[in-house]
Amino acid sequence: MRSLRTLARRPGHIVVPRIAVALFVAVGALTVLVAAGADSAGAQETRCDEVRVAEVSGLLDPVLVDFVEHTVLEADACGAVAVVLQLDSPGAVVSEERLGRLVATIEGAEVPVTVWVGPAGAAARDEAFELVQVADVAALAPRSRLQPPGRSSVGSDQAVEQGLTAFGGRQAATLGDFIVNLSDHDVPVEVEVIEGTDGADPRRQPVTRTRFSGLSLVDQLAHTVSSPPVAYLLFTIGMALLLFELFTAGVGVAGVVGAGFFLLGGYGLGVLPTTTLGVGLLVFSMFGFAVDIQTGVPRAWTGIAIVSYLLGSVLLFDGVSLSWITLVISILGMAVAMLAGMPAMVRSRFSTPTIGREWMIGELGTARTAVDPDGTVTVRDAPWRARTNRATPIAAGEAVRVAAIDGLLLEVEPLEGAARDHRQRSAE
Repeated sequence: MRSLRTLARRPGHIVVPRIAVALFVAVGALTVLVAAGADSAGAQETRCDEVRVAEVSGLLDPVLVDFVEHTVLEADACGAVAVVLQLDSPGAVVSEERLGRLVATIEGAEVPVTVWVGPAGAAARDEAFELVQVADVAALAPRSRLQPPGRSSVGSDQAVEQGLTAFGGRQAATLGDFIVNLSDHDVPVEVEVIEGTDGADPRRQPVTRTRFSGLSLVDQLAHTVSSPPVAYLLFTIGMALLLFELFTAGVGVAGVVGAGFFLLGGYGLGVLPTTTLGVGLLVFSMFGFAVDIQTGVPRAWTGIAIVSYLLGSVLLFDGVSLSWITLVISILGMAVAMLAGMPAMVRSRFSTPTIGREWMIGELGTARTAVDPDGTVTVRDAPWRARTNRATPIAAGEAVRVAAIDGLLLEVEPLEGAARDHRQRSAE
């Protein structure tokens, strides 16, 4: 690894400060977004005498739980007619205590809190089912499902039969149907009947104003990156981009983007139930990739890194699973990038032969494999791709001298039989 350390110290390529600068830029950008989101949230107008509709989609993470709690408290404080939670969630990643506080807030609110599991095909599973249980009124859209913890999922008909919802045995095909029919369940939503034309049945529509609430831009970003596949991909892609930046000169777009992805992915993994082993294996895989990338030849360390990356991906989450499509795309993409893409990009960035490795010209080493005309040599205990600059092949185990450098490729000559030291020829 001596050559990797030397590469990191070469002039104009101080690795740690560059990555630190990239992280600083990313943190600054995120700070500006947070401030903008706070200003936007504070500027929202408070209006009452209305039905508040809040979309609750995805895992119940801290951001989403805070949003639901704030919506209920605000609606309760201003005397809103009702709160409708449009629910589609596979569960929660917050603590039981935090979820219990949300449930207590809903139960203690004077404003009716209702739940519509929709649109069609939505589900309320595991911990998310608790919101259905404590709702004053709950209903499902067609093809939607409920799944209490430790039980199998049920549809709308079975949910009514088992007493899981209280909507008179009817489905609510749309959110509008649900809001209109709330008036049949002691929720003071004003409706009017519109007579049908040409023999059509009359229909009801709400008179009470409906207001939709949603996450702010920053909260939506935080909630999105707390999704398992998004957090996993951001974290791994961010590390790969930072690794690429390690072998390039100057702070580039890859470093800033990689730092941003890494921070966002790290936040997501911090919210989700991850394992230390999984995270450790993913980080270790980047170390393994770096060992071979600096030589430009994928060898044993690349294989070790790919296995580590695969195991880390599979073992990353505890109780939350990634889809096989996400795993396959990520693992194959990382393997292709590290086996072919990254070495090619690094070689192209270092096409100038004298970027920080002049010290290697004239160094002695040993041929790890036969160099005829290409092979691998060891210089200062580090492997390098090499090509003989003489017609005579160099056998494995023979001593060699570095005559020139072409990007990440060393041009070597046999030590025995060489006319004179390359540095002496250069001096002349």
